Amino acid sequence: MKQRLRDLVVRWVRLARRVGGYARGRMVAGGVLWRRSLQFRVTVSTLALSSSVVFILGMVLQHQITSRLTETKQQAAIAQTLQVVATAQKELVGISDQDALPDRLQNVVRKITSSSTDDGSGSSAAGAFEPVLTAGGSNSTDSAGPIWKVPEGLQRFAEANQLAHQIHTVDDNGTRTTYLMVGAPVTSTGRPIQLYLLFPMTAEQNTLTTVQNTMLVGGLVLLVLLAGISNLVTRQVVRPVRQAAAAAARFAGGELDERLPVTGEDDLSRLAVSYNEMAASIQRQIRQLEEFGTLQRRFTSDVSHELRTPLTTVRMAADVLHASREQFPAGLARSTELLVDELDRFEALLGDLLEISRLDAGVEELAAEVIDVAPVARRAVEQVRVLAGNAGSEIELDLPEEETPAEIDARRVERILRNLLANAVDHSEGRPVRVTLRANEHAVAITVRDYGVGLRPGEADLVFNRFWRADPSRNRRTGGTGLGLAISHEDARLHGGQLAAWGAPGQGACFRLVLPRRQGEPFEESPLPLVPADAVSSGAANIGSGADYTITFAELRKEDVG
Repeated sequence: MKQRLRDLVVRWVRLARRVGGYARGRMVAGGVLWRRSLQFRVTVSTLALSSSVVFILGMVLQHQITSRLTETKQQAAIAQTLQVVATAQKELVGISDQDALPDRLQNVVRKITSSSTDDGSGSSAAGAFEPVLTAGGSNSTDSAGPIWKVPEGLQRFAEANQLAHQIHTVDDNGTRTTYLMVGAPVTSTGRPIQLYLLFPMTAEQNTLTTVQNTMLVGGLVLLVLLAGISNLVTRQVVRPVRQAAAAAARFAGGELDERLPVTGEDDLSRLAVSYNEMAASIQRQIRQLEEFGTLQRRFTSDVSHELRTPLTTVRMAADVLHASREQFPAGLARSTELLVDELDRFEALLGDLLEISRLDAGVEELAAEVIDVAPVARRAVEQVRVLAGNAGSEIELDLPEEETPAEIDARRVERILRNLLANAVDHSEGRPVRVTLRANEHAVAITVRDYGVGLRPGEADLVFNRFWRADPSRNRRTGGTGLGLAISHEDARLHGGQLAAWGAPGQGACFRLVLPRRQGEPFEESPLPLVPADAVSSGAANIGSGADYTITFAELRKEDVG
């Protein structure tokens, strides 16, 4: 028995949980629909307000109808009672025999109800009624009619020779009947006699019930009609808005020819006309910018190509002068050295311009192959070791003992690391620069950490701009072109990697390059943190935000280095 009871309780608990879960799900779905659908909100709001209005109106009408029916019934009942009292006074004139009083009262009641049916009910202008005559109240035997139905409060008024009326409900063998009872004294006799007429309120109650049912059904029909009308009207307004939102989304997705249909001359039509004009204007501007960008890239490429021929000639002449510089005076020899240095920088700038123009045109391809990343990092370090020695900075390598293979373009990754290392050396203020390599199942990460001037707040969002410098007055050691980090940005994008920067004034900076171990395979976690462990406790950080998760571009610092 206990086991059955326990099983029953468990089943009820499970059922309650299911019902609760379903209710919560419906509530959540309703909340989502309420937030997202203007049509649903307007329809529900209209329905709620209409329900309130219909309820208040129904209550007022019911009160007015009830009051009017009751007042009409009371006026007719009082008038009928006065007529019956006059008849009773005529019949009871001169009564004095105590023993004949009950019979006389019964005769008067029969006289009053001479046109009634066998059950003792009569008809009047106020409706059917039951007469009661009594000479001593409920406890007296000198009574005719159902005196027990008359309440004591009404009897006290009648015994005090006052005309009074009261609505009272009587329980007669399980049947509850409401009466309008009118009591009045009969003054033509030597002893006090009271007359009561009991008017059933059944007809009025039936009328009120019919009115209530009619109002309830009419109210429900009215609410349904109002909900349908509000839904239809709102839909007429919301549908063009939804069409406009869908067209705007397609336009934002690149479908620049997307337009809204214009029908009529109403407000929504004017909105569609304004939207179409705005879309046409934006389309013209975008195409102008695209044409301008194409012309700019073509101009950069053409100029770079055209400059190569005179630059080659100047380079040959400069090399001849540089080879003979020992025969020149000191000032002329120095000028020859400066000329060769600037020609080197000019050639690097032309190379970077050609590279960036190809990247902007989208013609560059990634020549990726599975190789060990550690040797690539070592080659990049060796290429800037002389520069680091001249700056007084030592480059420290922290590489894992095992191989770290990844599908990369070694030339592009080496160029990224070379730019990062040269940038770190240029801003390390003679302090060490640390390169760390780590890998996990899906990604390879390389960080370049320096302890130099660091980054000021807001600089991480600007350092990736082409030719941007944090402090133009500051002397540079690398002689970069200002495009190296922009090219690194595109190299990171081609790999589908993430290149980000952290920095704080006086604490140096840390740059992190994260590459997927397989092309097209997204990664969720970097093997190395962006904020160094030795800087976390200070709480100072300036982290650049990426453009995308799997393709997040470098928001590096300082001026770019070629």
